[in-house]
Amino acid sequence: MDFDPTDEQLALQDSVRRFASERLNDDLVARDRAGGFSRKLWEECAVFGLQGLPVPTEHGGQGADLLTTSLAMEALGESCHDGGLIFSLNAHLWSAALPLVEFGTPEQQADHLPQMCDGSKIAVHAITEPAAGSDAMALTTTARPDGDSYVLDGTKHFITNAPEADLFVVFATIDPALAWAGVTAFLVPRGTPGLSTGTGVEKMGLRTSPTGEVVLRQCRVPARNVLGEPGSGMMVFDYAMRLERACIMASAVGLMQRQLDECLIQAEGRRQFGRPIGDFQAVGHTLADMKVRLEAGRLLSRRAAWLADRGELTASEAGIAKLFLSEAAVQSSLDTVQLHGGHGYMTEAGLERQVRDAVGARIYSGTSQMQRNIITAGLRAKA
Repeated sequence: MDFDPTDEQLALQDSVRRFASERLNDDLVARDRAGGFSRKLWEECAVFGLQGLPVPTEHGGQGADLLTTSLAMEALGESCHDGGLIFSLNAHLWSAALPLVEFGTPEQQADHLPQMCDGSKIAVHAITEPAAGSDAMALTTTARPDGDSYVLDGTKHFITNAPEADLFVVFATIDPALAWAGVTAFLVPRGTPGLSTGTGVEKMGLRTSPTGEVVLRQCRVPARNVLGEPGSGMMVFDYAMRLERACIMASAVGLMQRQLDECLIQAEGRRQFGRPIGDFQAVGHTLADMKVRLEAGRLLSRRAAWLADRGELTASEAGIAKLFLSEAAVQSSLDTVQLHGGHGYMTEAGLERQVRDAVGARIYSGTSQMQRNIITAGLRAKA
């Protein structure tokens, strides 16, 4: 089991770092304050190849394995300071593009994947509802069969990328009496009559990632737009969540590397009581804890992607990576502010934005409490 990057993977990481530092950080403070999503930056990422990294070449992607993709996202998190953009990219990849690769028909793949790779289409995963968050299978959005179509009715909220999306992976039930066995995934393009989106909501963090409501009112969707089979929505959802939980936090590994590097510079460069603050045991211990979280998180992230490539990723293994890294990212972000003192608390330092962005990781893709439930269930299944 060797997670050291190959020469080709190291070269990819270097190119991602250069691209991100040169192209993705301009006007970030203003964009964060305005809560503005940049379609221009999205398209630049697509030209570079980020949206198509794990998508097979026959569908317009790069055909990279998941470990390589995860390493690229790690490098992106290190050099791109725009956590919202990174989050939108991750949501598009793990919960929309790869489920379409896995479950889509050749016609569905041809209709959407090339544009999802070249940046002309943004995709979303729409399952969360006002009364169905952690209990995702309690959704009430319905899909009524009608001839060669389904008529969808319901409301989704807190949907990442919704205000800007071109394609919606919508989950609805074809029969509420069947519970999870009735849940079905549908591909619904923007412009479909009966589908509308809100203008976006203001968030604590990840402000440059658009989030909003998706409303379906008598929205007629052809039966050929079912992703997978009728009633197989739980399978689609589970596949998407395992990949997302395993890989979405790879960028947090890169962020924690940048934070540690910056804190080491601060520890050596800032002097108090006549010596560098790094000489004080309290500071040294904080740096040591940041290093431990970074290295443990790096191994968990790469191992999860490696398991996914081998077809051995379980819900529990994905949950372990997601839980540890989401909590670690919050703590390392708080430590970074603390080690920078008063300056770290100022908006101009850009460190408070890292805290605000990191907190969301404890909630999206399944809360930390839900990850603990999943891990516990995995342990008990083996007992």
